[in-house]
Amino acid sequence: MGILRSGGLVNKIKDIGRGVINLVFPPRCPVCDGIIGPVERYIHSRCCEKLFPVEQPQCMRCGKPVLSELREYCDDCARALEHHRQMREDDSYRQGKALFAYKGSIKQTMYRFKYSNRREYAAYFAQTAVERYSQWIQSCGIDVIIPVPMHSKKMRQRGYNQAECFARALSEKTGIRMAKGLVRRVKNTSPLKTMGYVERRNCLEGAFQVADSIVQYDQILIVDDIYTTGSTVESIGHEIAKKCPGRVYVLCISIGQGS
Repeated sequence: MGILRSGGLVNKIKDIGRGVINLVFPPRCPVCDGIIGPVERYIHSRCCEKLFPVEQPQCMRCGKPVLSELREYCDDCARALEHHRQMREDDSYRQGKALFAYKGSIKQTMYRFKYSNRREYAAYFAQTAVERYSQWIQSCGIDVIIPVPMHSKKMRQRGYNQAECFARALSEKTGIRMAKGLVRRVKNTSPLKTMGYVERRNCLEGAFQVADSIVQYDQILIVDDIYTTGSTVESIGHEIAKKCPGRVYVLCISIGQGS
């Protein structure tokens, strides 16, 4: 009974289960997609150098790499902050971080993670997040992890939500609860890639619903796969801020280049 309470037996059962799954479906390297052998874990050592961690200088708000140390904010964040100021509303989120710059091999990695059912990549991303940002997560006082939700129609088509895979893996490694039902995507929006700033805001208007029970959490971490302009997390953070302002942080796997 003591072992069960401490989680020792549960963890052993999980380890055995993972071992069986790995024998049948061996994990693959997130860079080259080759099978990971028993010696290496998560990623081939030769492939690590093909991913580019986000380095300084960064936007003080979203963590996007910027071209000059003189820039406090990237253009997207400067525009968002000015909008909040003009509207006299709370900022959507306090600070964001990302693991990798969206360039080179990470582009194919994220494509497979998103569209080719490479859910096992989430373990590597979560491990990297813990190694790089565990102190930040702790200092922020994060007590719940929320993945960017997917609309039910798209979920049925794809079969899984890659942001949820990342959130679940991060939850397992940090011990912080993942709560996917607190934010729902109720509007099936068009792809945002080709839209301008105003178009994105209009498209995402009313796209998310936040449960009243979210107020029980002190500090919230929104996680997603790719951060481009930040419109999606801005929209989610804006809805959360209506119920509990000043509590949202953001962590993404990959992020674009700022100006």
